Amino acid sequence: MSATKIESIVEELVVPYLEDNGFQLVDVEYVKERSNRFLRVFVDKEGGIDIDDCGRISEYLSAKLDEADPIEEAYFLEVSSPGAERPLKKAEDVAKAVGKQVFVTTYEPLDGAKEFEGRLEGFDGRTMTIVVGRRKHAIPYDKVASARLAIVF
Repeated sequence: MSATKIESIVEELVVPYLEDNGFQLVDVEYVKERSNRFLRVFVDKEGGIDIDDCGRISEYLSAKLDEADPIEEAYFLEVSSPGAERPLKKAEDVAKAVGKQVFVTTYEPLDGAKEFEGRLEGFDGRTMTIVVGRRKHAIPYDKVASARLAIVF
């Protein structure tokens, strides 16, 4: 089974529990690193999550995965916070990030660059407006390869 399919199944299994308990799914990834496979689930909530939250979610998801058994090979399950530089995977994540520092990469050069780090000034669902220094960049959302929050030092 493909990693994408496994990630989709895991999302279906865990989202109802997360929503019922005030959490938000940020991302799911199923990856191979050296000889090991990892199923990583990144979760957040207003005010952040702690180790106890991760433990409860991990126990719930582990039981659901044992029941559904969608993954044939051995793997390690990790449930954690997305961290300070959390990815902005969905349009709603981008909308919540307006006013914050972001790092965006694009599929093709725009205004001569493929990487933009600056303040997300606006997002209308189709275009991200990022202020980098004194310049504003209008980045079509369908041209965004990846986006995440950025730490400001």
